[in-house]
Amino acid sequence: MTPVNATRCALGEGAFWHPVRGEIFWVDITGRKLHSRAQSWPFDEMPSALGWISREDLLIATETRLMVFSLATGTSRTLCALEAEIPRNRSNDGRADPQGGFWIGTMGKSAEPDAGRIWRYFRGELRSLYAGLTIPNAICFAPDGRSACFTDTVTRRVMRVALDTDGWPSSTPECWLDLSLEALNPDGAVIAADGTFWVAQWGAGRVAVYAPDGQFLRAFELPAAHASCPSFGGPDRTLLYCTTARQGRNPPQDFDGATFRAATDTVGQSEHRIILEE
Repeated sequence: MTPVNATRCALGEGAFWHPVRGEIFWVDITGRKLHSRAQSWPFDEMPSALGWISREDLLIATETRLMVFSLATGTSRTLCALEAEIPRNRSNDGRADPQGGFWIGTMGKSAEPDAGRIWRYFRGELRSLYAGLTIPNAICFAPDGRSACFTDTVTRRVMRVALDTDGWPSSTPECWLDLSLEALNPDGAVIAADGTFWVAQWGAGRVAVYAPDGQFLRAFELPAAHASCPSFGGPDRTLLYCTTARQGRNPPQDFDGATFRAATDTVGQSEHRIILEE
């Protein structure tokens, strides 16, 4: 995999291909910036995940809120508060679901045990789904919209839960992929159009690919240890992007914190549009 530009993030996350603009975006959480290949936007608080509302407007999760951010003007407005009353917390991994909702995890800024949650915003309502998580990650959705995956990275177990027709969980989450025996740390993840599960593995410097039944298929190696969030992009959605971090690397190496790209023979799902209201 090769870097997309010279940007190096302290904590790269939120890789996201805008299907209308045909453009890759990502964030530096602790660096408080949104990046594209050609431009960067600074923020006054930590952003972590994003989705698209329109060609010009993104939904961005930050420390204290979900906001609508205009790429055209660089301005934002608050959509709703997100644990604004808990200053020790910030947002983390998130992704839009096929029904037009947006799932977002929160966590302690120092990864305090059990301080985090997973929330879902759907047509004007923000609802808590799961509590007592430490580092929520790997939020992604089956192509048919009938199930979601997520993890608490410290458990090294990826959970899967059935969804109803509106995209709300309709069952108890069950462990679908257990990486604890291999001591692998699941971070961000996406599910491709063929149902394969692509997960960045923090500390292992790779994006690993698993079949729908959980069988390991292959891995894309990165020249940076802390892989954090994959995304499919490009005109035919066969380019694999992945963010990385310099955080925890002492001393950091040349490619730590870069965002990478590689060609694949797999087609990713198009990122789903977020519907703000009825």
